[in-house]
Amino acid sequence: MIEIIRDNWLLLLIGQYPNGPVGGLAMTVILAISGLILALPCALGLALARLSRHRSVRLPATAVVQIVRGTPVLMVVFWSYFALPMLIGDAIPGFITLIGALVIYESAYLAEVIRSSILALPRGQTEAARSLGLGYWRTMAYVVLPQALHNALPSLLSQFVSLIKDTSLGYIISVNEFTFAAAQVNNTLLTKPVQVFSILAITYFLLCFSLTQSARVMERRMLAKRSMRGTAMPAREALATESLP
Repeated sequence: MIEIIRDNWLLLLIGQYPNGPVGGLAMTVILAISGLILALPCALGLALARLSRHRSVRLPATAVVQIVRGTPVLMVVFWSYFALPMLIGDAIPGFITLIGALVIYESAYLAEVIRSSILALPRGQTEAARSLGLGYWRTMAYVVLPQALHNALPSLLSQFVSLIKDTSLGYIISVNEFTFAAAQVNNTLLTKPVQVFSILAITYFLLCFSLTQSARVMERRMLAKRSMRGTAMPAREALATESLP
C-alpha cells in the first residue's frame, strides 16, 4: 500500500492537475462544498415553505421533500444525468450533473434540519419580535433564522459528511473524483485491487471521522454554553431579588 501511495499520491490527491483537470480527493471536496453551499438556499426556502400557513405553499414543499427523501441518491444522479440534457436540449458535463443531483438530494434533507431547528426555538422569541412591530420576514431574518442556523451547525456538518460519501457516485457518470481516481490507479496496476480500494476506504474513513468528531465537539460546546446560560440566569435573578428593598 505504501508503494501505491508513493507512486500515485498526486493522481489520488489532485488528479491530472496542472496538466489536466482537477480530480481525486480535491475534486471530492470541491463537489461536497459546492453542493452544500448551493443546497442551503434551496433548503431554506423548502423549510420556510414547510412551515407556511398556506396549504398551497406547504403541501407542494412537503411533497418535494418526502419524494426526494424517499428516493435513493443513485436514482437522483441517474435522473439528472439522463433527464437534464433532455430538458435543456444540450449536453451537460458530468461535474454539473452531479452537482445538480447533490443539490436536489441535499436540499430535502437540509430543509428538515433547518425546519427542526426553527421549531426547537422557544415561541417567545417570535412573539417578542412580533410585539416589537417586526413583520414575518423581518422576524425570520433577524431573530429566528440566525439562532436556528447556529443551532443546526452540528447537523449541517454531519450532513456534509454524508455529502462527501455521496460524491463517490460520480464514478458512475465518469466524474473525476476520488473513487474515479482510485479506479484509474487500479486499472493501471491490475493486480492490486484490494490494496487500492483499501487506501480509498481508509482515506474516506479518516476524512469523515475527523469531521464527525468535529461535529460532536461543536455540539458539546453549544450544550455547555446553553447550560452556563441556564445557570447564570437564576443567579442574576437572585441578585436582583436581594437588592430589592
